[in-house]
Amino acid sequence: MVQSADMNNLDDLALKPTISYDEFSKLDIRAGTVIEASLPDWSKKLIRYIVDFGPLGKRTLFSGIRAWYSPEDLIGKQYPFVFNLQPKKMGDEESQGMMLMADTIDGNLDDSARPTLTPLQTPVANGTVIR
Repeated sequence: MVQSADMNNLDDLALKPTISYDEFSKLDIRAGTVIEASLPDWSKKLIRYIVDFGPLGKRTLFSGIRAWYSPEDLIGKQYPFVFNLQPKKMGDEESQGMMLMADTIDGNLDDSARPTLTPLQTPVANGTVIR
């Protein structure tokens, strides 16, 4: 996720190391539509959702955005996802990718980073490569 920088605080301007085009090209970013979403009983932070990637199939993902969003906020919308991220165990399941979001600072919630969802402005076929 991208963090909004405070232009008056040099610590907020720290950048990650430069990567080559070849390194960037390893990311497989795809469009997908959230078709189901729910709140797992075993977590107070996560939303579980199923994403339709068209001919690539459906995948289950988890995001720690429950403090700011409800499952209904996600359903029916199309977002960019990192498709080739190694699965990560979440409870008894695995998260099979990552939704791309932007981080902002929300002073009303202990100055934690508030993720901003990034729905696609124009619909494309699910599974379409984003570059």
